[in-house]
Amino acid sequence: MVSAKKAIQAKTISNDLTDRIIDCITDIKGKNIILLNLKDIDDAPADYFIVCEGDSTTQVRAISQNIERRLRAELHLGPAHVEGTQHAKWVCMDYFDVVVHIFHPETRHYYDLEQLWSDAEMIEYQNV
Repeated sequence: MVSAKKAIQAKTISNDLTDRIIDCITDIKGKNIILLNLKDIDDAPADYFIVCEGDSTTQVRAISQNIERRLRAELHLGPAHVEGTQHAKWVCMDYFDVVVHIFHPETRHYYDLEQLWSDAEMIEYQNV
């Protein structure tokens, strides 16, 4: 059984991580940022998905690089796995409880993760 203190610490770490990742995305002018809370969905692969997009493959790659660089420097945290940086149409970054999906707009529209996980609580962030 998880103690109340450990549960609060885990929630704080997840919230800090999601907030930090969203800040990293806005640093590079990522757009259409959505946080999907998957905690109440059985068999979800993570607690949270963060979905965003960049206008070009260069921007998609830059967003992923900024997330990785800042989280290593600020939280001493590296991703378990990163996929898609070569073509940068869809970069997926796995931080265990949080998975970041950075899309090129056409790829995001095609896969439509928001619809696929429509049972999740969704928070949309304004473009900066």
